[in-house]
Amino acid sequence: MSATSATADVSVPLTVLGHDVQVPLVSGEKVTYAALDYAASAPALQRVWDDVAAYAPYYGSVHRGAGYLSQLSTDLFEQSRRTVADFLDLREDDQVVFTRATTDSLNLLAGAVPADTRVFAFETEHHASLLPWRRRGLTVGYLRAPRSHAEAVAALDAALAEAASNGPGCPLLFCVTGASNVTGELWPVAELTEVAHRHGARVVLDAAQLAPHHRVSVRELDVDWIAFSGHKLYAPFGAGVLAGRSDWLDAAEPYLAGGGASRTVARAADGEVAVAWHQGPARHEAGSPNVIGAYAIASACRALTEAGFDALQARERRLVERLKAGLARIPEVRVLSLFGADSARVGVLSFVVQGWNSSHFAAALSAEYGIGVRDGLFCAHPLVRTLLGGEEAAPSECGAPEPSLPGERGLNAIRVSFGAGTPDEHLDRFLAAVRELVTDGARWTYRSEGGRCVADTRRERA
Repeated sequence: MSATSATADVSVPLTVLGHDVQVPLVSGEKVTYAALDYAASAPALQRVWDDVAAYAPYYGSVHRGAGYLSQLSTDLFEQSRRTVADFLDLREDDQVVFTRATTDSLNLLAGAVPADTRVFAFETEHHASLLPWRRRGLTVGYLRAPRSHAEAVAALDAALAEAASNGPGCPLLFCVTGASNVTGELWPVAELTEVAHRHGARVVLDAAQLAPHHRVSVRELDVDWIAFSGHKLYAPFGAGVLAGRSDWLDAAEPYLAGGGASRTVARAADGEVAVAWHQGPARHEAGSPNVIGAYAIASACRALTEAGFDALQARERRLVERLKAGLARIPEVRVLSLFGADSARVGVLSFVVQGWNSSHFAAALSAEYGIGVRDGLFCAHPLVRTLLGGEEAAPSECGAPEPSLPGERGLNAIRVSFGAGTPDEHLDRFLAAVRELVTDGARWTYRSEGGRCVADTRRERA
């Protein structure tokens, strides 16, 4: 297969930065980079970058500044909050808190839930929504990986019914992903939320993988909170969102103690410092806020809304089917799935290749074809172990970068993910490269270096 530069693809609905970046191959040739790791971090939209660049000369301090640029930046920051609220179709009394990312958002919520709360999550969650609840005062129930939507709904129903009978009066919280970061499969969020609310439980939705691909309406899904990251929504600069009900957030100690979160601070008669904290988003946004990050998220929300999610989803479904059909024609490839081959998914798909260590395969895609994918366990170790069923990676010149459990030689998979900025040609290149590697093998030798599998530029195979 000859890897050549990609021409402009008029079918791409949104232009991203880096769409024409040239990268070197191990052979010394240069090709246009095929970025197929959107699930980790999507490239920034050109629109977002342009909006941020236009604002940059007017950057100023946010809140309480008397100068024109401070007032402008404050207005921009608060308007960004309103844009996000509209994008998520929030209820009138919901609030938007700007954070660093989905992980930060869920840790913030974990610190705000009442101390005796019982939290439930399926073991299939990303670590960002699986681990924050492991703190003093909270009881966590991890539910086994379901193999269908119906099984998921039934398992939650049973777990919450048992919790209500064993400990009435304790607050209940259920955390669920909207779309898996491993398989891309959509979860039955509305059905699970209906069950949770029937048992008096609240629901937080991890929409990190859902929001960039699907319209998300908090009103329609009826979830209590939603969390997502800007860097997966085509917006750089390290910002995220936690949005939803205010009562638990307003009752909790601030996530960070400091300026901005405090309304008044005074020395008390006993020598201590007395603090009155703000209510609302400011309570959990101490310090100088990331106004550029918030504005970038708002810009991405506007761009996706204007592009139209119906059109974006229709194109994505076409590309997903094209990808699945192409991989299905390669017998050595096994696509990973919880809910079955026909389950609906966003542009995220993981697989293993018979006879290959996944890290070796991903390294060959990069070094020999200029294609960037992900390999490993994707910060969802229990889920990937369930999907692989103990199937160890094949011996290889270099192995999985992530540590295995005692007794495991190595478990890892390959993930390909894409979005609104992905040309059709990138998926065609990917499928052709997979077929060629499976048929002919890698053309270069590989070695482990710094925990990664890299091509040995001194050793092309004979």
